[in-house]
Amino acid sequence: MVLSRQHLTMSIQLPARTDSPQLLELLGDWHRRLREFAVDAVVILGPDLCGGPDQRRVLGVFPPRLSDAARSLAEHYDLGTVEQEPHAPLVVWHAISQGDGLGAIPWRSDWLTHGLRSVLRIVFALPAGRAFECLLFSPLDRVERGDAASAAWSALTHWPTLRAALAKAHSPLTARELQCLALAFEGLTARASAERLACSERTVNFHLANVMAKLKVDTKMGAIQRACWLGVL
Repeated sequence: MVLSRQHLTMSIQLPARTDSPQLLELLGDWHRRLREFAVDAVVILGPDLCGGPDQRRVLGVFPPRLSDAARSLAEHYDLGTVEQEPHAPLVVWHAISQGDGLGAIPWRSDWLTHGLRSVLRIVFALPAGRAFECLLFSPLDRVERGDAASAAWSALTHWPTLRAALAKAHSPLTARELQCLALAFEGLTARASAERLACSERTVNFHLANVMAKLKVDTKMGAIQRACWLGVL
């Protein structure tokens, strides 16, 4: 089931490591709110910084006891990709229990074992074919359209706060490194960045070199792209 933008405009009433206290608190609070809409579990996936467009990693999961099932989902993903306009979220409902050859798809059997039979998928597109995905799992084969729309709208409205928390939790960059990279993203040279930050050009280049090493790239453009995939830019 694909939910239209018009339906999602209805009025209704959020991580670092997946085990960080802040992440668990945010996801736990959001999870409690989502129970009203027949959602029993939440998983956040993001791009593998060193992998291809079809490779994902688990950024957050609640309840934490479902971490193994979340990792299986990231490793054996078969929900497909959908071409979409930049910055236009995709919202689709998937029935986990339907389809041929389910036994050959490990993540599906893992989630069915936990009594979860369908998933609402909200995709936030990133450059180069990557994306963040909020996956909301339900024990029902089919959730009422109004509940599905409310759960999706909750994800859309909470995403900015959640993304900021995810970036803070997962980013390996220091505050100064991020400042230098953000200025490079604006198009400033190292000299112009140094003037803005009241430091030497050598210091800016030192921080940018550290950024590239941490993000495993050889150019500032590559670092900027991966920083986008982290959600810090």
